[in-house]
Amino acid sequence: MPAPLEAAVPTADTGTARPQHLTRDGIPGWFFKVDQEAFAHFLAGQSAAGQTGDILELGTYLGRSAVLLGDHLRPGEQLTVCDLFDSEAGDADNAAEMTMSYRKTLTRSAFEANYLKFHPQLPVIVQAPTSVLADRRIPDGSCRFVHVDASHLYEHVAGDIEVARAALGENGLVVLDDYRSEHTPGVSAAVWQAVFTGGLRPVLLTPMKFYGTWGDAEALQRVLLDRDWRAGGYNVDEDSIAGARVVRLKYPVKPGSAQSRSASRRLALDLLPPVATRATRRLLQALRSRRAARPVVRTG
Repeated sequence: MPAPLEAAVPTADTGTARPQHLTRDGIPGWFFKVDQEAFAHFLAGQSAAGQTGDILELGTYLGRSAVLLGDHLRPGEQLTVCDLFDSEAGDADNAAEMTMSYRKTLTRSAFEANYLKFHPQLPVIVQAPTSVLADRRIPDGSCRFVHVDASHLYEHVAGDIEVARAALGENGLVVLDDYRSEHTPGVSAAVWQAVFTGGLRPVLLTPMKFYGTWGDAEALQRVLLDRDWRAGGYNVDEDSIAGARVVRLKYPVKPGSAQSRSASRRLALDLLPPVATRATRRLLQALRSRRAARPVVRTG
């Protein structure tokens, strides 16, 4: 039986320090280092500037990004995550996407266990389609940061963007996942529609995520560029979209190198639906194990 629609459940206290070897990279998911660094930088910048507000995540999977968001909560602030987890989807298209990609691995109990490895209390959990948040249960203007990584269907993403717009306060930041992946054209359509007709201003583009605001994009870019990203091995470029500046951030890869080949394989896996990614990884692991088990034939 699915959990109740909404449960504010700060229930568990581990009472122990986090083991030194425990990192959120051990949690399954598609939250890569460039975005981990960008999230942390923007959130820390908000705190340094005295910007207050809650944090909202639409689509949390097993908690890899939620754990980082929880790292940046200050006293009086609240993290809310909304996900179907192991509940049934409310429409056929969404149910089909869940069955294809997430049904076997995504459970609320797994998310809670992962989160509590890093934090003494759970966030507020809304176990339901993200569309339920259109009822304004997240107070208007109450959030400083919203991460959208739920459905890949256009209608759902467009609705999630409207939820984010209402929830964000002045100069709040929204981050939208999979805005350019080949298998998620609905996300791309919703994101660029919001830019060209909905007043969403691009701030930063990474290989996986779009960062934007309905506030002052240039101010957020100044915060971003306070850090010397190139010193950390990143490529930083600038582009223009309909006359507005946007920053692009990624790791450089040298053509033809082993790193380039590895990056190409990672990108191919990233673009696949999760169920296909897992099957491909299992196949590659089996092939590596088989090669390692071959006897060495010595001659001479």
